[in-house]
Amino acid sequence: MIVRLRPTTLADLDWVLAAEGHPENAPFVTRWTSEQHAAALGHADMRHLVIETVADGRAVGYVILAGLAGAGDGIELRRIVVTEKRRGHGRETLRVIKTMVFRELGTQRLWLDVRTNNPKAKRLYEEEGFVVEGTSADGLIILSIQGEDRA
Repeated sequence: MIVRLRPTTLADLDWVLAAEGHPENAPFVTRWTSEQHAAALGHADMRHLVIETVADGRAVGYVILAGLAGAGDGIELRRIVVTEKRRGHGRETLRVIKTMVFRELGTQRLWLDVRTNNPKAKRLYEEEGFVVEGTSADGLIILSIQGEDRA
């Protein structure tokens, strides 16, 4: 394992905002304010997590999960932002998240949406077992994976 997840703290939010606004991430992420991220930290229905390397604890991204209060109906991977690209951090994070939501949180469905201008992410999700369910009214591609389908 090359990454682990830990709860995001208020002290992390400047870093989170910088990661979200970085030119490699900004075209693919709906930006939140610091207040929106802070509200997510204490929200019972969400988990806001920093992705860090196991080797040295360096932050390399963050994740937001939503729908935890009704986990039986599925959990949304609302956001995954990775700052160090092409090193396997995103793929490994998806695997850690799948284990967390299916084994620890007991859901049977993990879903997400991806913008049409992000074919690399869509391909990664599909390689990790997600299947396209459809397209939202605002043009986002909806993908999901069922608990029994996980790799």
